[in-house]
Amino acid sequence: MDLWTRHLVPGGLTLFILLISLVPTRIPGYGGIAPLLTLISVYYWSIYRPDLLPAIAAFLLGLLLDIGGDTPMGVNALVFLLVHGLLSSQRRFFLGKPFLMTWWAFAVVAAVACWLSWVLVSLLGGHWIESRPVLFTYLMTLAFYPVLGWFLIRAQLTFLREA
Repeated sequence: MDLWTRHLVPGGLTLFILLISLVPTRIPGYGGIAPLLTLISVYYWSIYRPDLLPAIAAFLLGLLLDIGGDTPMGVNALVFLLVHGLLSSQRRFFLGKPFLMTWWAFAVVAAVACWLSWVLVSLLGGHWIESRPVLFTYLMTLAFYPVLGWFLIRAQLTFLREA
């Protein structure tokens, strides 16, 4: 039972982060520049424990974010699925690398994810949406990566060390 519960940590933490990111704030304009915290978690677990956050979980988390957020259905699901597939297939490259290297790689992955989301939302909406909020979202996400990354590292060391 203990091992089974520990194996729920990556998916459970990512779901918790997703729910936290959906909490409405009273900050004007925050929704347009909110960091993609769930993307950070999917990125992290796709590298370090893809067995505990499988592709179907990344897809379902993306669908939940689409349902709770303001993106068309399937956009985040597709982006999370692509991020998971890319990183879980390249995880040997990332294992054992210093934090700055994974942060730099995250900057590239997040840029592509933000761009892809922007293109998909624009195409599905029938017109090009303004790109400035996407840039701010990207920058906010990069700024939050060290904090959330540290939290995810601590969770992995605490709950999954023995697993």
